[in-house]
Amino acid sequence: MYFSISEEIRSTCPDTALGILHYRASVEESALELLKAFEETMAALASSYQMDTIAKNPHIASTRGAYKALGKSPHEYRNAAEAMLRRVVKQSGLYHINNVVEVNNCISVSSGYSIGSYDAARLKGSVELRRAPEGTHYPGIGKGSVNIGCLPVLYDAEGPFGNPTSDSQRAMVQEGPREILSVLYSFDGPSGLTPWLERFAGMLRQYCGVTDIDTQIIE
Repeated sequence: MYFSISEEIRSTCPDTALGILHYRASVEESALELLKAFEETMAALASSYQMDTIAKNPHIASTRGAYKALGKSPHEYRNAAEAMLRRVVKQSGLYHINNVVEVNNCISVSSGYSIGSYDAARLKGSVELRRAPEGTHYPGIGKGSVNIGCLPVLYDAEGPFGNPTSDSQRAMVQEGPREILSVLYSFDGPSGLTPWLERFAGMLRQYCGVTDIDTQIIE
């Protein structure tokens, strides 16, 4: 599947890059081994961050800066990595969804990159990251209608389906054998993506039984 970044995003946020993993997985309830590793990671992060230091993570800070440049309030619409880390620091915990989502969220809060994982079978044609027009909405996962206007949003031939704050219901990853695209959203360049793509792939192999994983960086 071909990915690109729109000229508007490139001109407004010139350090935008996407890290992409493409793989097949049996999506299912997380095994105890993964849940243990997940909770250990959350505990370590809770002790290493305070509420006022979360936004200083360089990847979170750059995402906040991109939102502001595109016309979206980073305070009213927090990116997913920041929102999850705030829950972790407040000891609110993160929901357990399935093995792929657990890996997705573990890498996101560890790195500071917001990450979306999408069911490739629900996507059509090429994918482009573009600024959504003001007033654009879609049904979010567990959130009803989400105002995605002015956010950096992934579009396919059927419309918008994902962004660094909240993904759409259309391409959500559900249980069963799935072809999946996981996207790391970077707004501070591509240089930090490679080690986290490798770590993501390693966790997929260890905890989700994934064998073949294609990775690429779009900038």
